[in-house]
Amino acid sequence: MYQSVIPLIGWTVTVLVSGLAWWKGGPAERASGLLIVGAAFAVWLAHLLLRPAGANLALLVIDGAMAAGFLLLAIRYANLWLGVAMLLQSTQFSLHSFYLVTEKSHDRLYSIANNLITLGVVLCVLFGTLTAWRRARKAAEAG
Repeated sequence: MYQSVIPLIGWTVTVLVSGLAWWKGGPAERASGLLIVGAAFAVWLAHLLLRPAGANLALLVIDGAMAAGFLLLAIRYANLWLGVAMLLQSTQFSLHSFYLVTEKSHDRLYSIANNLITLGVVLCVLFGTLTAWRRARKAAEAG
């Protein structure tokens, strides 16, 4: 299905970070890991099952749902990394809405921006997981 190894690397990184979040993270990290894996799966299904026009609208809805999910998590857990993930996801929502409204086809700039924003969100979850893991380890050492 994929014409390049890059999407497979993206899937691998997403699944590994989400697995680490589930294994070593707290509730916020686990929820974020589930959110990014669920969204990645939904994007894959949208590309697989829908025509390009329908897939574009589905991507917009998925990104809006992810931004709202990160907003709820940021309000609930008040972590800076969740706020950054929410802002990045909102930027991705804006990117999709711009291309949808202008009826512009996805070009190289779109692909680069989309992939970098997705990487940023995954790195935010990784940062949050490593921070929670370190905090839990220090608490266990202290007593």
